[in-house]
Amino acid sequence: MKEAMFYNRLEHDRVSCFLCSQHCIIDPDGFGKCGVRQNREGKLFSLVYAKPVAGHSDPVEKKPLFHFLPGSLSYSIATVGCNFKCSFCQNADISQSPRISGAIYGRETPAGEVVDQAQKEGCASIAYTYTEPTIFMEYALDVAALAKERGLENVFVTNGYMSAEALDAAAPLLAAANVDLKAFSDSFYRDRCGARLKPVLMTLERMKEKSIWLEVTTLLIPGLNDSEAELKEIATFLVGLGAETPWHVSRFHPAYHMTEARPTPVATIRRARQIGLEAGLRYVYTGNAPGDDGENTFCHSCGALLIGRIGYSVQRYGLRGGVCAKCATAFAGVGLD
Repeated sequence: MKEAMFYNRLEHDRVSCFLCSQHCIIDPDGFGKCGVRQNREGKLFSLVYAKPVAGHSDPVEKKPLFHFLPGSLSYSIATVGCNFKCSFCQNADISQSPRISGAIYGRETPAGEVVDQAQKEGCASIAYTYTEPTIFMEYALDVAALAKERGLENVFVTNGYMSAEALDAAAPLLAAANVDLKAFSDSFYRDRCGARLKPVLMTLERMKEKSIWLEVTTLLIPGLNDSEAELKEIATFLVGLGAETPWHVSRFHPAYHMTEARPTPVATIRRARQIGLEAGLRYVYTGNAPGDDGENTFCHSCGALLIGRIGYSVQRYGLRGGVCAKCATAFAGVGLD
């Protein structure tokens, strides 16, 4: 255990957690909605500090980050727990285990060991992913600070529900983030995730203001968040953040409490990609459809193929010094030379 950051002590040994936008008020011996922060005698503790349940080298494209150090490896870590309770969660076995069974588990792994392993495996970055990195923020900050000292980049794959204070603490260490924008409906967030939409939009805006390289993912679930009107709303919002913001529209596969739902047709994500491009976004990608043309990166000016992909594999480049080799138009991203 480690005493948590981002909380205030209240009367009668209660505490107020402001790590994320759930803003939990926690009674003695109680837990936050994440299931991994506990009030013990008026102090809030992280129960997952230095207890990762995963440590793997992944292609950075798996995050997905397509415009950040393409073709590199990112050492990916996670602990159990999440501040959302998405009915369609793809990693519910670890994200929801504290809520379902009260189980807090993981192998004791100091920050230095994570960074050592990332360097040993030839990774260019460390990704805080699989579950929500906000809920293990104390550990993430310690790992990220050491990683940066050693020349590694840090990336968050997040639901975007962190508080402004938490983002302020993480931002100097973060080079990039992929944020799940799960829908553009507050009722979807409330009913399907146990959260609200507005804090996520605010995080996206703050990340842009802090010059964190930002990519956005939306998992399209048939009949729930894939209407043409809602997709246009998402695309319009993202254009407002910056036309260079990559948008990944991905296929849903039945999972967790939605095993009876049908998978997203490929035609749906292709239409979503077209909506994004028509709205003015320069880079829109289709996800969970290996081999689809929408996995590739094209020059937004001349249409030339810049980066070809099959799944997480980078096939070829049409870039020269960060610009299109055909028309010399600048390509937005990090580490593209």
